[in-house]
Amino acid sequence: MTARKRGTLIAIEGIDGVGKSTLLESLARALRRRGLSVGVRREPADPRLGAMAQAAAAEDPWTGAVYFTVDRHLAAPELERALRKYDLVLQDRSFYSTIAYQGSALSARDRRRLADLQKSATRRPDRVVLLDLPTSEALERLGGRSRQRGPLERRRTLDRVARAYRELARRNDWQVLDAQASPSELVREVIARLPLSRRARRAPARRRRNDKPGESPPRRP
Repeated sequence: MTARKRGTLIAIEGIDGVGKSTLLESLARALRRRGLSVGVRREPADPRLGAMAQAAAAEDPWTGAVYFTVDRHLAAPELERALRKYDLVLQDRSFYSTIAYQGSALSARDRRRLADLQKSATRRPDRVVLLDLPTSEALERLGGRSRQRGPLERRRTLDRVARAYRELARRNDWQVLDAQASPSELVREVIARLPLSRRARRAPARRRRNDKPGESPPRRP
């Protein structure tokens, strides 16, 4: 028996409020309708570590980054299992979010150290989709949510992080999408860039008329 080929890891990135969760869910549904097996993951994997990381990062970006990295490292075995199980694994955030959020508050030397640490903690995404949105609109969307705003959801912080994301996208050739577009339009744009023909399962072949005497082939719905 041949070993199953590893699935593709697609990370959806962007500042808070751009609509990552909405795109993740819509994209997963659309890909499943095409016959692909799709796993969905979110970071941080451990809510407790995530809360500690957020609280620490507001005062000490390096400590916050370390908490996020620990969470990522602990979740790495589960990620590997998902990649063996599914054709595609969609993930809300990846280690690039730590580089953008906490790394952008560090010196150039510490940013390089942080990037090396991330790449040793978990697998690098095969593809990254960046949802880009003006900070003012992202904050307006966050203001409409029925929850208290997090310590990293401040105008100055999000402006800095948005710039860091755009630079990462430029250097790494990410797919950058205008988050003001509708979810259906965003899904179409992402799928258009994915090499799905080799992964999509073939639909069951229609039975020929002479396969079973006296039985007609099924009609199309």
